[in-house]
Amino acid sequence: MLAAPGLGHIPRQGRRSAPKAVQKAMLRTVLYVIGLLLCILAAAMLLPAMVDYAAGDVDWRVFIASAGLTAYAGGSMILAFRAPHVHIRAREGFLLTTGSWLAVSAFGSLPLIFSSLQLSPADAVFETVSGLTTTGATVLTGLDTMAPGLLFWRSLLQWIGGVGIIVAAIFMLPLLRVGGMQLFRSESSDISEKVAPRVYQIASLTIVIYAVLTFACAICLVVVGMTPFDAINHAMATLATGGFSTRDASVGFYNSVPIELVLVIFMVAGALPLVFYAMLVKDGQRAWRQEKQVPAFLLTLAAAILAVTFWRVSSSPEDFGHALREATFNVTSVITDTGFASTDFSKWGTGAHALFLLLMFIGGCAGSTSGSIKIFRWQILFRSFAVHLKRNIAPHRMIVPRYRDKPVDDDMVSSVRNFFFMYILTWGVVSTLLMFTGLDFLSSGSAVATAMANAGPGLGPIVGPGTTFASVSDSAKWLLSAAMLLGRLELTTVYILFLPDFWRN
Repeated sequence: MLAAPGLGHIPRQGRRSAPKAVQKAMLRTVLYVIGLLLCILAAAMLLPAMVDYAAGDVDWRVFIASAGLTAYAGGSMILAFRAPHVHIRAREGFLLTTGSWLAVSAFGSLPLIFSSLQLSPADAVFETVSGLTTTGATVLTGLDTMAPGLLFWRSLLQWIGGVGIIVAAIFMLPLLRVGGMQLFRSESSDISEKVAPRVYQIASLTIVIYAVLTFACAICLVVVGMTPFDAINHAMATLATGGFSTRDASVGFYNSVPIELVLVIFMVAGALPLVFYAMLVKDGQRAWRQEKQVPAFLLTLAAAILAVTFWRVSSSPEDFGHALREATFNVTSVITDTGFASTDFSKWGTGAHALFLLLMFIGGCAGSTSGSIKIFRWQILFRSFAVHLKRNIAPHRMIVPRYRDKPVDDDMVSSVRNFFFMYILTWGVVSTLLMFTGLDFLSSGSAVATAMANAGPGLGPIVGPGTTFASVSDSAKWLLSAAMLLGRLELTTVYILFLPDFWRN
């Protein structure tokens, strides 16, 4: 047998060491990029420092110190692991995606730990992860009188997290074949021909659209009565579908129909694919026909609003107009995974509980800032189920599920099914673990559902929209922090790191 060129004289020991060399190069690349991200995070910490300094609050020093520590760590990693050529392949992509979110979450919590709040590591990491994953669950109270820099930092974390998941969805998730996200490889190609010639330009265009929508939301909120500071914070949280507010009572503090209407419009805007706006400008009505997620999402939202409205009217002496107003805002907040609340909707009865829990598992569109399972996966599952039934009626008939007028192959359907299975299994396992910390079934199940969906408050008297997560144990907070990251990173991105084959060459 002929030896492969160049391998005939390599000693056996050298061949065994090759995988270690590959692993070392992979880790160097990942740590170098994480160092760059930490330096960017350190620069972002200077913004709330300036806010606190302008307001005369001493916590500006905390942000400066945290920025220094973060910059030192990031700069050290850049210098230690720099390489002449940085190439991110699929394997590095998995490790980089998970590692960067963990690193940014850890260093992003420093201002909360060192500030006058003096949060414990469990509380600080929970709050930071909730911000970066755009979940909106909080352990903090006294927001109305809190230092402005800390409030701005929470909102900024959500805005950064929203940008991060958009870029990941465009660049990484389709390549990593995460639960059917490879569907959007062809979408990116289609858009690149119509809007921008390269994928990185699509990402840049998407971020510009994201920033413009945020600015527009802030302007509208100022016009309808918010202070500029509150408007900026709520705008960042709204377009990121994050839900952090500057008030303990969330949006209910304002009790304003115009404010709620503006937020509803921009929550929906954040839950739609951001590249869809570029397609809409370019193609007009054709974009509505091509992007199958958008009409499906809007119809689901309208049906959910009507269902909750009629439930409230039929189960309590509630005025239809008031019920419709509260249902519109809170249903939109839940299905878009934003996390705002205008009232404590956990008091609306068991029927509303069931509907809200279901909405947490639906989510917005792929390519948006929303989390959860997402509309397109539900569409694929239902169409696959319909084809399965038709094949039972006519076994010899060739039937293929279609999406966007294109056939969906078995590999793609299997990917979506596997994601759905992993999602439900993870929810069940983490909910069970959470009950061992002392939470009841409704609190634990809804808390994990809202954490994985990045949706904000749960249901019930402990973790509902009228309370915070401060009362749950530290072990529960660590579990929920992990659930938030798992949900935001689409499960597979994290789970694959636990396979021995991942670390082999």
